[in-house]
Amino acid sequence: MAIADTTFFTRSYGITIFRDSCQKRNLIWKEVHSETPGQYMQPRNELELKGIVLKAVVLDGKRGIRQVFSDIPVQMCQFHQVAIVILYLTRRPQLEASKELKQIVLQLIRSTEHDFKDLLNIWHFKWKDFLKERTVNPFTNRWHYTHKRLKSAHRSLKTNLPYLFTCQKYSELNIPNTCNSLDGSFTTLKNLLRNH
Repeated sequence: MAIADTTFFTRSYGITIFRDSCQKRNLIWKEVHSETPGQYMQPRNELELKGIVLKAVVLDGKRGIRQVFSDIPVQMCQFHQVAIVILYLTRRPQLEASKELKQIVLQLIRSTEHDFKDLLNIWHFKWKDFLKERTVNPFTNRWHYTHKRLKSAHRSLKTNLPYLFTCQKYSELNIPNTCNSLDGSFTTLKNLLRNH
């Protein structure tokens, strides 16, 4: 099993690492200036040339990266999904709908796919009219969704849902549900660089 992620030390300098989640060792790393699908394809190709076959991968949800691994099971890091939703909703949401969605997403790591889908569908049914509310700018006569951050949080969950429970669908592969072991390496690297 591989965990793949990129971290940046400056705005335009970082590294992409593929890590073996079972043996807790880095398989390959590459210096990068941006995070694109190509930055993941090249290390994957290099690993395969060495005879290393990826059976599954855990990713943080960056757009476009999943396509590089479309032939194997992809697990979206559940921790990153929770962080994305909280980024939209804030840590202390004011709206009742936001508070309820935050409570649902905090159950993600302990849920099954079926239970989580049910909670999300019940929430959406309850708040669907609220999500459709629009605000009109009186000067331009243009409108926008009143609760666009809430809509974005919900859309993120719906978009990533097929990848949030891959670890349960392929339990025989022992896929981790988060990128945390790799993120811990990044913290160590950043601390070493800062001290240096």
